[in-house]
Amino acid sequence: MRVNDQRTGFQFSTGVVLYPVLFVLFMWLVFWFELRFGYNFTDFGVLPRTLSGLRGVIFSPFIHAGLSHLWHNSVPTLVLMGGLFYFYRPVAWRVLLILILISGLGTWLIGRQAYHIGASGVIYGLASFLFFKGIWSKHYRLTAFSLIVVFLYGSLIWGTMPIQEGMSWEGHLSGFLGGLLLAFVIKNKIPKPVKYHWETEAYNPENDPFLRQFDEHGNFIDPPEESDEDSEDDSIV
Repeated sequence: MRVNDQRTGFQFSTGVVLYPVLFVLFMWLVFWFELRFGYNFTDFGVLPRTLSGLRGVIFSPFIHAGLSHLWHNSVPTLVLMGGLFYFYRPVAWRVLLILILISGLGTWLIGRQAYHIGASGVIYGLASFLFFKGIWSKHYRLTAFSLIVVFLYGSLIWGTMPIQEGMSWEGHLSGFLGGLLLAFVIKNKIPKPVKYHWETEAYNPENDPFLRQFDEHGNFIDPPEESDEDSEDDSIV
């Protein structure tokens, strides 16, 4: 089901909710599988500069070290992926897949010699893309959403620095730079806000029937009554 917003050009569909939920659900399913059957998929994470570590580029976003790690990645994933699929639906899948590759490969290139797991690199990429793309678009709705992203996740910027032991700041940095790059490179067609009649150059307020009900001081006045002659002229066929 799709609901069109004719005034903005944005489109709501079931995918706006369904795709983020399925993505996060798969993360939880992997975590449940590890607990239920005693597996540990950490070895499928990104191991920098090793051939086997390249498989983590695809697998690592779905592997988490614990319940707290998984929970703290689930909510931002739902919010940011939902925003991506609503505001940037024509390029959403392309952006998401490229961010997974960039954050993973960036971690593989610059990361410490340890297994890097978790969806945080993708989260940083989404936050970066949504913020910079919204600001550069100069579209009031996209700009407003950019400010919401900053308000909710602006503190993530500290995660791109090596300030906490055991945190994959390399993955965060790779995702953040990947989102910035995509915001600049991807030139999707962003709907332009619809201009109302009074916003066009051809608009003349003196001919506006509504404004003619007010004087120059903004006081309401009775509209001029039509004369009998005008009425007779109007009735001539």
